Amino acid sequence: MLKWPDVLKLAKEGNPAPDRKVTKTEAEWRAQLSPEEYRVTRQAGTERAFSSAMCSLFEPGIYACICCDTVLFDASEKFESGTGWPSFTQPVEANVVAYHFDGPAFLKRVECVCNTCDGHLGHVFPDGPPPSGLRYCMNAVSLKKAAAH
Repeated sequence: MLKWPDVLKLAKEGNPAPDRKVTKTEAEWRAQLSPEEYRVTRQAGTERAFSSAMCSLFEPGIYACICCDTVLFDASEKFESGTGWPSFTQPVEANVVAYHFDGPAFLKRVECVCNTCDGHLGHVFPDGPPPSGLRYCMNAVSLKKAAAH
């Protein structure tokens, strides 16, 4: 289980290798994604808070990257954060999300990207519920709900 010190160490020292890499041109991404999906995932945008029904969906299932179909989160790790974005306590595997410091160093804000395609997902914060204490605050437009398992 990842905890905040682990996230900070990965952001500082490097992320684990993904199982695969997906690389496309900007034109290919634009052709595949909606304008909003492109703005958020490829240009590190943020969707408007409370803009997605995904925030209030809590049925079993898995969430994959909208860009490359990499499975990122299990609904069993999803919780109501009240922030207006889908929030999770852990990714499904340690190597599916990559971490990078974002913004001024004193903020210690950590960006999360898909480790397979480098698509922007959101940010992780150390104010989530136990036992991990993490809150993966994800843009719903970066994710797609896949089949339940």
